[in-house]
Amino acid sequence: MESAFSSQNRLIIVSNRLPIVLSKAQDDEWQVEPGSGGLVTAMAPVLKNRGGVWIGWPGNMEDDGLDTEDLLAKQTQKFGYHLKPVSLTAEEIQKYYKGFANEIIWPLFHDLIDHCNFDPIYWEAYREVNRKFAEVTIKDNRSEDFVWVHDYHLMCVGEELRKMGIKSQVAFFLHIPFPPPDVFLRLPWRFQILNALLEYDLLGFQTLRDRRNFMQCVRIMFKEVRRFGGGQVFRLRIGKREIRVGAFPISIDYHEFSRTAATKEVADKAWYIHEDIPKGKIILGVDRLDYTKGIPQRMKAYQNALRRFPELRENVTFVQVVVPSRRDIPEYEHLKEQIERLVGEINGEFTRSGWVPFHYIFRSLDRQELVAYYRTSEIALITPLKDGMNLISKEYCASNQDGNGVLILSEFAGTVAQFQKYALLVNPHDIEGVANAIHQAYHMPEDERKSRMQRLRLNVRRYNIFWWVDSFLDAAIAKNLDNFPLLEDYVPTQQTAES
Repeated sequence: MESAFSSQNRLIIVSNRLPIVLSKAQDDEWQVEPGSGGLVTAMAPVLKNRGGVWIGWPGNMEDDGLDTEDLLAKQTQKFGYHLKPVSLTAEEIQKYYKGFANEIIWPLFHDLIDHCNFDPIYWEAYREVNRKFAEVTIKDNRSEDFVWVHDYHLMCVGEELRKMGIKSQVAFFLHIPFPPPDVFLRLPWRFQILNALLEYDLLGFQTLRDRRNFMQCVRIMFKEVRRFGGGQVFRLRIGKREIRVGAFPISIDYHEFSRTAATKEVADKAWYIHEDIPKGKIILGVDRLDYTKGIPQRMKAYQNALRRFPELRENVTFVQVVVPSRRDIPEYEHLKEQIERLVGEINGEFTRSGWVPFHYIFRSLDRQELVAYYRTSEIALITPLKDGMNLISKEYCASNQDGNGVLILSEFAGTVAQFQKYALLVNPHDIEGVANAIHQAYHMPEDERKSRMQRLRLNVRRYNIFWWVDSFLDAAIAKNLDNFPLLEDYVPTQQTAES
C-alpha cells in the first residue's frame, strides 16, 4: 500500500517513553542505547525511513542535573530522526505512570478490575503530565505537522493541545484493548477520558472488537452522537466535531525478521539451542513479566499435557522466556515467585536422565538470540489472558524459515482476528483445552503444519508495519473512507504474496 500522505507532512510521534535507554558508563558518562518494546519495534523503522520527531520521557529524573536535550540532539544522525525529551519528576512517575496508567488503566482495560487502585491523586498527576507532554509537542509545531499520540498513558494530550490552540491534525492510537461498557463505566473519570479521546481527529484501535467497545461507550454517554459509514474507518459526529474512528492491527517489519532468521549467525545459534535441547520438539513462550500474559495458566496446561499424554514426555521441552518488567511493583514480584515455584514443580515431577521438561529464562534476549529461538521452536504457545495485539506471535511467524512451526494462540489476543483460520485457538483459562492443543500440535502432520504456517507468514508479510502506518495516515486524509474494507475479510493467497 503506497501512502498518499505527503513527505512534507512532518510526522510527530508522542509516546510515554522515547525509543532510547539512558545509562551511566563506568566513567560516569551518560550513554544512549536503543530501547525495546512493542511500540519501539513498530515505529522506529518507520520514523527512520520518513524522518520526523519523537517526543517522550527519556527515563531519567528531572532533578538529576542531566542536560537531556543536548545529549539527545547528538543522537539525531544515529537514529535518523529528532528526539525531544519531556522532563518528569520522581513523584510524577510514581503517580502518573505507576499509579494512574499501571494501577488503573492497564488492569481495567484488560478486564482485571480487582487489580485496580482508583486513587484520586493519580488522576490529578495524569492530567498534569499529559499537559507537560502537550507543552513540548506544541513548541515549534507547524500547521502541516501530523501529531500521532500513542497509548493509554497519554489519552488526554489531544484535549490539552486543543486548549493550546494547535492547528495541525492530531491522532491517537490505543495499543491495548478497549474494554466493554460494563468494565469501562466503572472508571471514576470515565466521562473525562472519553471526552478527551473525542478531541482527536482520528482514533485508532487494534481490532474491530476494541472499536465496537469504544462506540458502545460513546453511545451510552453521548446521546447526540451520529455515525457515518462502515468499513475499517468511519466518521463520528458529536456536536460540531467530526472524528474518524478505525481499526488498524499493528504489525512488525516482516522482512527484517525474515532476513535475520536466514542469516548464518542465527542459524548457528538455532543449531546450538537444539544441541542443548536434543530430545524432541521445543515449545516456546516469550512474554514480558505481566499478569495479563497468562504465564502460570500456560505452565499448568503444559504440566497437564505431560500428565495426560505420556508420549510427550522426553519428546517435548518447554522454553519460557520472561523479560523482566516493573520489578518494583509487589504484584509483579509475586508473579515471578509463582512462575519459579511452578518451574520447580514441573521439573521435580517429570525430569528424567538427559531431559529437563521446563527451561526458564528470566532476562531480555538480544535480537539474534530471540530470532534463533523463534526459528528453532516447532511450537509457539502464545496465550495471554487479554492482549491488544501481541507482536510476539507475528515475530514467530516471520522468523519461521522452514515453515514448519505451529502457533497456538489465545482467543483473547488481538492477533486472533487475522490468524484465526490458521493458528490453533485456545481459551487460556481452559487448562485441559490448552493441553489438548499442545498434543494436537505435537502430532500435526508436516503438510498441515507447513500449509498453516505459510498462510500465517503471508498475512504478516502483507500486513506489515509499513502497511499499518500508511493505512493509519491515509485514513486521516482520505476523502472516500469506503476504500478501507474490513481486514477480517482478507484471506491471503500465494498470488498476493508475489504481488
